[in-house]
Amino acid sequence: MLNTILLQAASGNASAGAGSGWSSMIMIVALIAIFYFFMIAPQQKKQKKINAFRDSLKKGDKVMTAGGIYGRIREIKDNYVLLEIDSNVTIKIDKNSIYQSMEDVVETNVKAN
Repeated sequence: MLNTILLQAASGNASAGAGSGWSSMIMIVALIAIFYFFMIAPQQKKQKKINAFRDSLKKGDKVMTAGGIYGRIREIKDNYVLLEIDSNVTIKIDKNSIYQSMEDVVETNVKAN
């Protein structure tokens, strides 16, 4: 049975000649396109949404950091944020570590329940 398959494959390659090269190229291009539309494009869209969220932050917003710290934004600079986590307790964190707003956290918890 294996010999039959190998002989058919060999005769197919001999008769196809240069056509098999084009079909291989088309398959490679198709795989790259599929990879782009299912992996790269959605990730870029998600990253743009996150960047837009971080750019829209303002003083007084309640947020959660990537480390799970909840707090209120006290001051925003270019690269960092001063986050008030309790009365008279302020921490300086990287702006990129802000994960989501408290409104998003509430929506996530409601959907989970």
